[in-house]
Amino acid sequence: MNQKNFTFHTALPKAEGSDAFIDLDKLMAVLIRRARTIIAGVVIFVVLAAIYLLFATSVYTSATQILLDENMSKYAEDQPSPAASAQQADMEISSAVEILKSNEMALRVTDTIGLSDNDTILNPPASPMALFKSGIKLMTSAFTPGGPPVSEADAREGRRQKAASVLQDNLAVERVARSSVISVSFRSTDPQLAAKITRAYSDAYLTDQLNANFDATERASVWLQERLNDLRQRSQQASLEVEKYKADNGLTSTGGELMSEQQLADLNKQLIIAQADTASASARYNQFKSIIDQGPDNAVNNATISSSQTDNSVLQDLRTKYLSVQKREQDVTQNFGADHPQAVALRAERLDITRQIYQELQQLTASYKNEYDVARSRESSLHDNIDKVVGKNSEANKSVVHLNELNQKATALKTLYESYLGRFEEATQQRSFPIAKARVISEAGVPTAPSSPKKTMVLALSAVLGLMAGGAFAGFQEFRDRFFRVEADVRTNLSLKFLGYLPLLGRPINRKAGLWTWRRKPTGPALATSPEPEGVAFQRIMRIAVEAPRSIFAETLRNAKLASDVMLQGRSDRVIGVVSTLPGEGKSTTAANFAALLASSGKRTLLIDADLRNPGLTRMLKSPPQVGLVEAALGEVPWASAVKVDPHTKLAILPVVLRDHLLHTSELLSSPGMLSLMENARKMFDYIVVDLAPLAPVIDAKAFAPQIDAFIFVAEWGGTPIGMVKDLLEQEPQINSKILGVILNKTDMSELTRYSDFGGTERYRQKYVSYYTHETPPPKTETKVDA
Repeated sequence: MNQKNFTFHTALPKAEGSDAFIDLDKLMAVLIRRARTIIAGVVIFVVLAAIYLLFATSVYTSATQILLDENMSKYAEDQPSPAASAQQADMEISSAVEILKSNEMALRVTDTIGLSDNDTILNPPASPMALFKSGIKLMTSAFTPGGPPVSEADAREGRRQKAASVLQDNLAVERVARSSVISVSFRSTDPQLAAKITRAYSDAYLTDQLNANFDATERASVWLQERLNDLRQRSQQASLEVEKYKADNGLTSTGGELMSEQQLADLNKQLIIAQADTASASARYNQFKSIIDQGPDNAVNNATISSSQTDNSVLQDLRTKYLSVQKREQDVTQNFGADHPQAVALRAERLDITRQIYQELQQLTASYKNEYDVARSRESSLHDNIDKVVGKNSEANKSVVHLNELNQKATALKTLYESYLGRFEEATQQRSFPIAKARVISEAGVPTAPSSPKKTMVLALSAVLGLMAGGAFAGFQEFRDRFFRVEADVRTNLSLKFLGYLPLLGRPINRKAGLWTWRRKPTGPALATSPEPEGVAFQRIMRIAVEAPRSIFAETLRNAKLASDVMLQGRSDRVIGVVSTLPGEGKSTTAANFAALLASSGKRTLLIDADLRNPGLTRMLKSPPQVGLVEAALGEVPWASAVKVDPHTKLAILPVVLRDHLLHTSELLSSPGMLSLMENARKMFDYIVVDLAPLAPVIDAKAFAPQIDAFIFVAEWGGTPIGMVKDLLEQEPQINSKILGVILNKTDMSELTRYSDFGGTERYRQKYVSYYTHETPPPKTETKVDA
């Protein structure tokens, strides 16, 4: 029973904030609801994987490991080569990998073990795609002209190239982590052949390294020999040219240097020493001269020249004596005054010492001036001598320039010759050391188990892919499922009261709970213990609420009656319209049962079939009526004479007789005759239930809306689009404002729980099934509807 709108409460705490956009409860509900789809996807993929494993060809892999070791040839080298950088090591390993993958290596292996005639290599089991390509190629060749016949040599070369191509396709070469080890593996349907080819690859690589080193050394030796012969001749010729030029130009030398150059070098050295002496003498002279220029009074203060500048001990003694007399004078003056005879005597003695110091400085200045003049004279003399030597050697220097060029050329050729000679000797020695810088550290063995297909991995991957595919398809189904399923959909999207569920009518699926379902293809008895004719069962659909008053079907309609009593409280007559969005949603059945429920409760109830284009209620009557609503609205017959009464429920029914010439049904429903009919009916009945046409295809319900006090909106469970209903009600505020609530009809009660969130009322229906007990089915006798 859904007489209250229950608020959804999750069992898990929800995160606060704008980031809490994932509702875990709803996500779990979706997973449970679509569990069968997801499981079906997993089962399908696992079955496909099992079929694949059943028919797949087993492939065996044999592997070996080769270590690139630079230290293997170190004892054959005079000097160890410097350690390679990380980038160089990576480049060498990458080069080795590419060499192993190359076509040349594949051809060498093919020739070594004779694979050009091996059927396992040349005609492996073809995959479906390969078969398809070969078929296309065969059909294409039938329409293309054939070429000239292939010779035996060309055919043999073609098989050889094909075998090499197959080897390259099935070979895997990769570096092991960050080490200097290269892993080489080969896949084949024959384990023995896989091991044989893998060993052949490792041997071929080692042989290739040996041959490459020997060939490179041999080529280097030949080239170096040619260069040595040429450099020897050129070096000898250059040395002869140097000696001939010296003899022709009279250029004598001692110790490899010209005599004039030696003389000029000696003079330059002497000149440098003389210039230094002149500068030193000039500095001393200028210093003492500046002291003399300051006068006798400052002579004592400037007499503090260090002993390194002068060795005059007299000057130092006078300075010491001066300081002693000055100190005694200060003491006497301080104790006895400046006029004391002893102070006067000491002052005179101090002045005399000052005079002596000044005279000594004058003598030193004069001696330093003499030294300065001698040094400057010597420097001038050396300049003259150098100018004379330079003048004499001007002609010789021109010849020396050319001689130097010849010497440089001869020296360069001699150095180059010696360098190439050393390299030639090294290359000659290395030819006797055929050592490869690689070795096999893991021999290729015969595989005992197939490497492909991996059954566990294939099954696990198929299960994961099936789970993903099933989840994706389930998500697609969930995305497409935009229909009304539970009461939360009604409250959330329409903001209307939810009145309840009407089960799909037919056989009872739970007799104790009173839950009924109607299957389009009935698989059991329909609302009875024994089968009845289809016409009788169809007529009795309009009395389900009366014949099963304690079922969920009847309880939902009671909830609708309670809603009308609350909304239309205080009114003695009530006109309630039953509408839906689309045809086939069960509004006529709902209107008939709702009216029958009202009539069985003792209320005077009139049921009007106002669906003038598709009168479903009228078709439920046992005998077709002769007159009905149209005739009564047009005034052709009294409306009371067109009413039929069900003797079982005392329900009055006003049917409709279809007329071909009736085109404007909306104008008839809003005509004065219809208004008069409704006013008279209100005086005679407590409830008037009107079955109106669907809102989407026609406007009849909109035209009749002013005469309706309240609407019951019927939507098909899982069939009515939510967006369509929202748009329709937003466009019709006159109808939307009068809606008592929404009933979800044709509900599959067995599937309802799967669409409910955790905490939804639908998940707890089994808790109150005892309140819905099914009563004894009515007899199979037909009930006629009388006038």
